[in-house]
Amino acid sequence: MCKTEYAVCGNPHLLEGSLSAFLPSLNLAPRLSIPNPWIRSYSFDGKEEWEVNPLYCNTVREIYPYSNSNRLLNIVDMAIFDFLFGRHSHDEISILAPLSQCCIIKRTTLLRLRLLAEPEYLLSDVMRESLLQDPLAPVLTEPHLLALDRRLQLVLAAVGKCIDAFGEATVVANDTAQPQSPAAHRAKVGT
Repeated sequence: MCKTEYAVCGNPHLLEGSLSAFLPSLNLAPRLSIPNPWIRSYSFDGKEEWEVNPLYCNTVREIYPYSNSNRLLNIVDMAIFDFLFGRHSHDEISILAPLSQCCIIKRTTLLRLRLLAEPEYLLSDVMRESLLQDPLAPVLTEPHLLALDRRLQLVLAAVGKCIDAFGEATVVANDTAQPQSPAAHRAKVGT
């Protein structure tokens, strides 16, 4: 079913899709299922809390595992990726809600995005070249490739707005620091 309200739709002969990995049953591989806080309802009955509460991220930051892990940063990365690869003719800005509401991004992600916005490394050009030899070519049509550059600018503008509001030190999370080894920690405690 495809409606104009959906961020991803296909033409009659082409259908955009995603890949899902199926995990073994829970008795073979026990795990904890943690839903994305910015999940969409896909109903016309009402809106999710994140759609009506601009301070929703404050609530999310209080909930485990988002309160003390990189999971929130990973959700922001995933939102950026999803936003970049949506339907080419419609930029669904709400996909960036984790970024715009939490105003946090990994330093490595931001550096890569800034690099892919440079004229000599445009995301569309990098993707076009990368996909030339793909057996499923054309994986992305030219309108999709051009949409990547346009959306990348929108992502960088959202990050810029956050930096203007809260400062780079607050918005850009240093994910490049190496964790201390237990031996180094013990040495500091002993001195």
